[in-house]
Amino acid sequence: MLRKRVAVLLGVTFALACAEPGPERRVECDADNGGLTLAPGFCAVVVADNLGRIRHLAVSANGDVYARLRMPADSGGIVALRDTTGDGRADVVQRFLSGSGSGIGIRGPWLYYTTDAEIHRIALPTDGALVPTGAPELIVSGFPDQRRHSPKPIAFDDSNGLYVTVGAPTNACQPVAQDNQHGVPGQNPCPELPLQGGVWKFDAERTGQMQGTDGEAYALGVRNAMAIAWHSGVNGLYIVQHGRDILDQIAPDHFTAEENATKPGELLYRLSAGDTLMHPYCFWDLDQERAVVMPEYGGDGEMVGDCGGYPAPLAAYPAHWAPNGLHFYTGTLFPERFRGGAFIAFHGSWNRAPLPMAGYRIVFQPMTNGAPSGEFETFADNFAGAPSIASIAEAAYRPVGVTEGPDGSLYVSDDVKGRIWRIVPAAQ
Repeated sequence: MLRKRVAVLLGVTFALACAEPGPERRVECDADNGGLTLAPGFCAVVVADNLGRIRHLAVSANGDVYARLRMPADSGGIVALRDTTGDGRADVVQRFLSGSGSGIGIRGPWLYYTTDAEIHRIALPTDGALVPTGAPELIVSGFPDQRRHSPKPIAFDDSNGLYVTVGAPTNACQPVAQDNQHGVPGQNPCPELPLQGGVWKFDAERTGQMQGTDGEAYALGVRNAMAIAWHSGVNGLYIVQHGRDILDQIAPDHFTAEENATKPGELLYRLSAGDTLMHPYCFWDLDQERAVVMPEYGGDGEMVGDCGGYPAPLAAYPAHWAPNGLHFYTGTLFPERFRGGAFIAFHGSWNRAPLPMAGYRIVFQPMTNGAPSGEFETFADNFAGAPSIASIAEAAYRPVGVTEGPDGSLYVSDDVKGRIWRIVPAAQ
């Protein structure tokens, strides 16, 4: 029989069932919610802190957390965390493997992880251990070496599909050596698109694949989509794409610095095989609510040209919020209205000056049958640590990964100090 353990926190009783056999566990939220401002009815606990520059997260069926490090601290490119007491805090922290990356995910008995050039997997322990000890397998290699948008986030469908973003190496397909230079036109057709600026699909079970030889270009015309996720409820792949930068520097006759800070939308798409999105020829103007021609291709801020022929986004978010994580909620721990909706981690961008920086939050996008069904809502805020900051260097935290635990808890990572939060409903 399960033994019920109840924790009293700030005068509120809160019990949370364990996802595995044994005593019922309790999550003891922090009095200040780990510094976050949360939607009413929720609280948070800091799972672990000062881990290094954490990017994406994966949580196993028994609640163990695996975090990919962009710049490993101490040793080990992945941090494994376990909570043995059930209070929500990791009391076992171990590091393993070498090198850095961004993408990570669990599929079946395997932990998949990426570098900027390869996708690997390693078998999860079956003996109760936390850290895998087997030899990693190389799943995909051969991705282009690029200085910009090089991280490789991944997602899995419900069969054998493995999806990976390969970002565009330039802002608008100017020659790489002349990227972001005023007066330099974008190339047409863009030579990046055969292998970059898109999402590729591979066989998750097959080792030794090479981009360009194996797999398929699932969708092209994607500037950079660090936020990528499969929505099992509608059997579809989704991304949230970063909008373009420095409009005012490229075309000072047509755009002010303030317009650069507010016009280019961050875009939510549902992808289908064979899609071609608008990058690098067009961008989504939030003021006009339509796609217009990039200035590198002769655009003046009003010209539509062929831009109306590209798929329109499902939703558009404020400029330079920098979407880096996406998760569709499947659990039952949160209220019913969250089920099937999207949580998006906005990392915050550098390119909003002279306006204050923005983003630095988790938003919830209501969804019905795979389509937005209302305006987005800020779900978790105050990652920046101040109401207004003038540069990214001032941000206390910047959220990247957002994923779900087996009990329906929401986990969020930060790549400034390396903090992980676990968000749960507060007791009523």
